[in-house]
Amino acid sequence: MARYTDEQCRICRRNGEKLFLKGSRCYTDKCAIVTRNYAPGQHGQGRKKVSNYGLQLREKQKVKRIYGVLETQFRNLYERADKMAGITGENLLSLLERRLDNVVYRMGLASSRKEARQLVGHGHFLLNGHKADIASMTVKPGDVITVKERSKSSAKFKALVENNTKVAPKWLEANLEEMSAKVVANPGREDIDLEIAEHLIIELYSK
Repeated sequence: MARYTDEQCRICRRNGEKLFLKGSRCYTDKCAIVTRNYAPGQHGQGRKKVSNYGLQLREKQKVKRIYGVLETQFRNLYERADKMAGITGENLLSLLERRLDNVVYRMGLASSRKEARQLVGHGHFLLNGHKADIASMTVKPGDVITVKERSKSSAKFKALVENNTKVAPKWLEANLEEMSAKVVANPGREDIDLEIAEHLIIELYSK
């Protein structure tokens, strides 16, 4: 499977804003947006006029990078969202939020979505009591996500719980002491604390 192997901070610099891809580092003065708030590369500090298409493409790329999905995955999610009742853009964001790796991140059991993806892939979680090691799985209201019993005693998860500063969104009922969470509702647009102009993505795919 293809994956991005270059420096994560370059992605934030390219977008010109924090995407919180490196966990706790993003909240310090070492963040690249604080130290070098311009695009990477030889001509990164030059001024460039961006077309409407460029704005739409950049917004799509930003959301893909935030949630760590590839183009084909993202296109498939858009097609699912388009067939659902309601507003396509909000449906798309809801599907992204309900990915298992994002839920683990929202629970506070990972410092970044990338780390959450690794933990899920290594088989540390159960979904409704069954093995869940596919990061792209979509959860639904009523689903319960828990850390495996043998993983709860590991130093890694103990440290994650102790250092957690996140507040779980209202659509997720998290219990850090038990290292579990229950999905109580589908996330609404007001529950997504990210600066995303989803209408630009819909305009791009609607062409």
